[in-house]
Amino acid sequence: MASCNFLPDVWTWITNLPPTTQWKSDIISISICPSNSSLSSSSQPSLKLCVTKDLKSSSVFLSIIADYNLPIYLWTSKPQPITNSSMKLLDSNNISNILLNFIEAVLKYCPNKNISLFRLPRIDSEKTMKDILNLVFLTLTFVICIYESPADLRSPCLNTLKNQLACPESRAVSKTLMRLLGSNVEEQWVRTFNLGITNWIEELKSANHLLRTPSPLFSYSVSSYGMWKVQLYCPVIAMEIQSSNHTPSDDRLLFSLNYHQLEGVIQLNYKVDIRDNWIDVFVHTDNIRCDVVSLITETLMNERGAGTTEKHFPARISLQLTPIMQANVLSISVGKSSENPTTEIGFEKGIEGSFDPQTVGISISAAESTTMSIRPWKFEQSVRGASTNLNWFLHDSGDGKEVYSSRPSKFTLLQPKAWFKNRYSSVHRPFTRQGGVIFARDEYGESVCWKVDKSVVGKSMEWEIRGWIWLTYWPNKHRTFYTETRRLEFREVLNLNLV
Repeated sequence: MASCNFLPDVWTWITNLPPTTQWKSDIISISICPSNSSLSSSSQPSLKLCVTKDLKSSSVFLSIIADYNLPIYLWTSKPQPITNSSMKLLDSNNISNILLNFIEAVLKYCPNKNISLFRLPRIDSEKTMKDILNLVFLTLTFVICIYESPADLRSPCLNTLKNQLACPESRAVSKTLMRLLGSNVEEQWVRTFNLGITNWIEELKSANHLLRTPSPLFSYSVSSYGMWKVQLYCPVIAMEIQSSNHTPSDDRLLFSLNYHQLEGVIQLNYKVDIRDNWIDVFVHTDNIRCDVVSLITETLMNERGAGTTEKHFPARISLQLTPIMQANVLSISVGKSSENPTTEIGFEKGIEGSFDPQTVGISISAAESTTMSIRPWKFEQSVRGASTNLNWFLHDSGDGKEVYSSRPSKFTLLQPKAWFKNRYSSVHRPFTRQGGVIFARDEYGESVCWKVDKSVVGKSMEWEIRGWIWLTYWPNKHRTFYTETRRLEFREVLNLNLV
């Protein structure tokens, strides 16, 4: 993994600190976010990382400070012991402890206070340790700046930090960090970060400032033998608005809608079958999971928002799989889409006769009844060139329309028994109780098959996966006519060994 050009390079600065006996003062510092170059540095505050020695306890402390005339301490680390004051200040054990301290400091801002226990694996590569420590410190500084820094310092520093976090190098190191943290801590880490982004966006919106968010979508892919996996996270407030009927004036509803994030997992299984004259590459759905998760506690959501059940829900998921090098692709075959709605038609007829002294009257009555069963989610496959498209559409069980591209009438929104009312508790709900969806192999297991020229046996091929997820909001229990649909797009590259 290539080393990143983090500014500042905290790893190099920390590891090159001289022994405490050579310090000219009790504090050594480095600038994190320099002052605006167009203004005098003496008149503009900045963020600094400081190392302070404490000779009484034979230890040092790391601190992030706002460098005013009277410095403001925004964060301080646990004490790091000095093993030998005449030698290098910090050894490998100290560096590992500092990294763990940085991680724990970020997770303290997690909305879920029940932090999972974890143990950071040993990192043998110095280059990997350098990149991870720099990235974790950058994330810690970003979070500290959002919640702790003074207002006049916050905006310029956050803009500097977000450019670092959004660069391709940082995103590549983030993927390595996620694997080291493990899935449970990964969720808590990303929720902490995206809660900070959501708060920052809300602050900028209230000041009528436009924003290009830092990493509005974080995704990464894993390719292992027989499995492809894509993990993605995105704060709802950062997703692109596709449609809405008007701007809601209900602040409580907006609070509920904004303080959620989309969490998605795409798991695909593949199989390589080497035949006499070609290679069959089979890919089928193992698990597609999509959840809309609150970024704050239930208590706060009920106090400031419209309740925990007022949130977006998945309305469409679209995936596109494409072999990047197509010269050796011979053909592609897809399976069938999910069945159409079943319609049952029944006839009831009756003939009645009666006698009248004056006339003879015969009354005939015929009745016809029709029942229709509509699957809430319909799955479709299609082919375009060497690409296959997998689509899941949510339909309104009342009129059969696609939800993501339609808008219910005001009369429909008032109906207490409409399908989108009590959608997380009704027995006929199209979602899990938590508000997400799961598409598993048992229902969507039809394979896609690429026939590939046998000359590539033993080589590795790359597949591109692009995806689009639509989230829609229709009122659940809250009385409002507001509706909207948001969308995100992601793209990852997957590897496949043809052996």
